[in-house]
Amino acid sequence: MSLVEQLGLAALRRLDPERAHGLALRALHTPFVPLPGPVTSSRLASEIAGLALPNPVGLAAGFDKNGTAMHPLARAGFGFIELGAITPRPQPGNPRPRLFRLTEDRAAINRFGFNNEGMEAMAARLATRPQGLAIGLNLGANKDSADRASDFATVLSRCGAHLDFATVNVSSPNTERLRDLQGADALTALLNGVMAARNALARPIPVFLKIAPDLDAQEIADIALVARTTGIDAIIATNTTLDRADLQSPHAGEQGGLSGAPLFERSTRVLAALSKATEGSIPLIGVGGIASAEQAFAKITAGASAVQLYTALVYGGLSLAARIARDLDTLLASKGYTHISQATGTNREAWL
Repeated sequence: MSLVEQLGLAALRRLDPERAHGLALRALHTPFVPLPGPVTSSRLASEIAGLALPNPVGLAAGFDKNGTAMHPLARAGFGFIELGAITPRPQPGNPRPRLFRLTEDRAAINRFGFNNEGMEAMAARLATRPQGLAIGLNLGANKDSADRASDFATVLSRCGAHLDFATVNVSSPNTERLRDLQGADALTALLNGVMAARNALARPIPVFLKIAPDLDAQEIADIALVARTTGIDAIIATNTTLDRADLQSPHAGEQGGLSGAPLFERSTRVLAALSKATEGSIPLIGVGGIASAEQAFAKITAGASAVQLYTALVYGGLSLAARIARDLDTLLASKGYTHISQATGTNREAWL
């Protein structure tokens, strides 16, 4: 990490977390933030659900909710980026404060509640999106919607022409009863509607499903079955957790979803269980607590074909993505792998 980035992170940590996040997004448009461009190699270049990725290290949804920084982010070394979540209508989300740093735990808690500018604003920005890197959108539902299941299809229909993939997000803990949509019957109906909207696009795109880490074995089995029967192209495991075990920060009791280092083990176990339940038939994207190439590699050997970062950027800076990709390349070489796909699922049983 450069001295400039270290000083910038130190300054941002003195501010309210949500204000600091907004400033960080604006800073991406200045010459002070290094943007290395594509990071790739013959070992890292990957394909997931038909998408060609220069490397398997992606940006998770939530960092750039409204797509205001997708142009610089596309040059920041990520292998793919996911924007959103976006709902049909704009909504303010939950009252502030709603984002908390748990510095002692290298973590964060948020209860944003899908605050976003809505699909019309996002569609306008996506119309001028950068090319050359896979860009996806996390689909959400309005809190006061009379038919939340249809909201996901509505956003996809409006924005899908400008996307490379879309993610159905039924796993945020910050919209009341949203996680109820992860039940087998409700999820099947929801995904059938989304897949119909996808198939109606002039250029159909892959659809991913993002799940919660707070699932038991039967729920994981149900989701695996639904994903296979509905034709979902990949599953992202996992979103934030409601668990608060072993936290040290004074903010540990705040309501919302916990992300960052404490989520790593729980999310990796869910990932491995999902890999076993799907029998490798659906690509998986591992997210939750990744802050190093070693942790990215652990997700891959647990069953992931790609990974995503978010909270670790708060502590490691935006340059972390490129560092992890480069270090992952070195790690793969040291273990004798000629391509990252050779490592996928090789240590899955250790997490079960």
